[in-house]
Amino acid sequence: MNRAVTLLLCSSILATGTARADILSEARFGVMQENICVLDCDNADKEPGQNISAELLFASPDFLDLIWSPKPYVMGSLNTQGDTSFGGFGLHWSFDFADKWAFEPSVGYVIHDGELASPFPQGDPRGDAFTEEHVLFGSRDLFRTTFGLHYEINETWGAELLYEHLSHGQILGNGRNQGIDNIGLRATYSFGQ
Repeated sequence: MNRAVTLLLCSSILATGTARADILSEARFGVMQENICVLDCDNADKEPGQNISAELLFASPDFLDLIWSPKPYVMGSLNTQGDTSFGGFGLHWSFDFADKWAFEPSVGYVIHDGELASPFPQGDPRGDAFTEEHVLFGSRDLFRTTFGLHYEINETWGAELLYEHLSHGQILGNGRNQGIDNIGLRATYSFGQ
């Protein structure tokens, strides 16, 4: 999975050099703090570290006008300490609420290389140690929900504070669903759309 995320990040960087403004809308790059405490802090001390995040947003096709013209995206997030990395796709909205400021939610689907369950049988002391250090996602497929606060520096560059949550929600999987919350800062580059 790390190779797949690395390939996605490299592809994102290469694509920015040959982007056409009528297809590719924006590129976003930044650093996310992995597994922060938001509401349920039982797992927040597991897998601490940073992720390098990259995302490409595409122009919104006309048929999405019905749901407020979200931009399709592809993304990748590589953990710098070898913990959970992930990549996926989804839809990204942007709602201006003040001069140069926008609220930006998104929903999507990702696959990850994190742990699904403990490899040790219940009652094995090694299992307790394993679950103290790893988030147990319960499914390789996860939903990705984000909330961003975007500031437009100029017509080309911007900055973003981003919160993201990953979980299977008992829909894409069942059983374990510890999920993960990340927060970070990203730079945004617009291709002139």
